[in-house]
Amino acid sequence: MTGYLITVEGPDGSGKSTQARLLAEHLGAIYTREPGGTELGEKLRDMVLDPNIEGLSDRAEALMIAAARAQHVEEVVRPALEQEKNVVSDRFLESSVAYQGYGRGLGSEEILDISMFATQGLKADLIVLIDVDAPLASNRRGKNLDRIENAGDDFHSRVMNAYRAMASDDPERWVVIDGSGTVAEVSRQVIDQVEVRLEKHCLLYTSPSPRDATLSGMAGWGWKK
Repeated sequence: MTGYLITVEGPDGSGKSTQARLLAEHLGAIYTREPGGTELGEKLRDMVLDPNIEGLSDRAEALMIAAARAQHVEEVVRPALEQEKNVVSDRFLESSVAYQGYGRGLGSEEILDISMFATQGLKADLIVLIDVDAPLASNRRGKNLDRIENAGDDFHSRVMNAYRAMASDDPERWVVIDGSGTVAEVSRQVIDQVEVRLEKHCLLYTSPSPRDATLSGMAGWGWKK
């Protein structure tokens, strides 16, 4: 048996990074992020998101993120899973499909192929989508934007629509969460829905009173071996 890989996806301004951390804490899982998660990945992340970098082509952007992902899987994700540790990643290959495939218009199949090469075929077991409408996401992003956050409203609308389409096409692997509430409200939805899926796949057991579990996740549940 290997560990379980849960990824948290969503547009910039959805609050998905916060929710990924809260979910990992609740489950006692390893938290990591993309692009990043390794020394090389964080350097590539800084370059991709740097608003002062000019002339970076869309294809170069896609390949830099794929390179960061390849190192992330090799160095962090796959070793953890092979040690039967569970991982929650803030973004994974579906981000590339949404952002570079649809947002940049490079093609979903082409980007998926690159991403699958980078991960050596590794996919998430469960994907949590934090769904927010474009005006709310834009308001949350504020004015101090990185290079991708500053790509424009049309770009971000294509990204959100791509996420919704992927979730609709593969409901067994995706959980869609309304991200318009408070951090605590959204976190409760995420935890509830993820636990339902884990129980369905016989990966989680709960005590007779699972509702007594705190948000820290240290009571009332555990991973099945």
